[in-house]
Amino acid sequence: MKHLFSLLAISLLCSSCRKDVWLFTSFHEPANEGLRMLYSYDGRRWNDLNKTLLKPEIGTQKVMRDPSMVRGKDGTYHLVWTTSWKGDKGFGYASSKDLVHWSEQRLLPVMAHEPTTVNVWAPELFYDDEADRFIIIWASTIPFRFPRGIEEEDNNHRMYYTTTKDFKTFTPTQLFFDSGFSVIDAVIVKRQKNDYVLVLKDNTRPERNLKVAFGKTPLGPFENVSVPFSKKFTEGPSVTKVGDEWLIYFDTYQDKRYDAVRTKDFKTFTDDNVAIAVPQGHKHGTIFKGSKKVLKGLLE
Repeated sequence: MKHLFSLLAISLLCSSCRKDVWLFTSFHEPANEGLRMLYSYDGRRWNDLNKTLLKPEIGTQKVMRDPSMVRGKDGTYHLVWTTSWKGDKGFGYASSKDLVHWSEQRLLPVMAHEPTTVNVWAPELFYDDEADRFIIIWASTIPFRFPRGIEEEDNNHRMYYTTTKDFKTFTPTQLFFDSGFSVIDAVIVKRQKNDYVLVLKDNTRPERNLKVAFGKTPLGPFENVSVPFSKKFTEGPSVTKVGDEWLIYFDTYQDKRYDAVRTKDFKTFTDDNVAIAVPQGHKHGTIFKGSKKVLKGLLE
């Protein structure tokens, strides 16, 4: 027993000495209150800050759905989000050094060149460390642009992207991923050099589940789309590495809960629900590493 307490003390000490913690962006329905956040010291058991950090002020609906965040090399936190279900030709952007004081919110009109665009959903940030740039991907529907199967024309999504180094200038929007079916909620994961995984939601009516594809660069092409690793009515994957395993969190929205699987190779997936704890009400966000100093400021 004494040995057990010693190991526990060492574990807690190591946890307290880490410079970074896991942070998980979040929102609560109906998404009009703004950015919320969870935090964790082990990547599995999550706590809610129980406060909103940024109220949405832009877009047709002025909501904040699907908030995605990364921390830049200079410590700046960059945030993008869905501003409306339909009607907007872009997504929201703001930045902060401490997650308390924020820059002015901007609508980035990434689909303004496509006048029939129905929506801009779930922008996702990825820092490409090899090219020192940020890649932003999102789902949009352009009616009659792609074969639709049984999908409605206003629900036939494809993934698009732009890149930036400073969030002031952006490369022209391009098609990011099209495997012949409607896709939303995609996340880029780097395993190592020339080895990337795309975790995505197949949004077609027969499926509505999560799959993976594989590529050699963060911009793809992503190929060899897998069979689903989640059941139907799942979306919003968020991926983080804990130890030698990858955890994929996702919203099982029909059952109104968050679930997770773990994997080492993105080919075999094991249910991890008994090991996780996600507060009720948490919705689609991004897991990233943040500084313990910033978290301390938020808690105080």
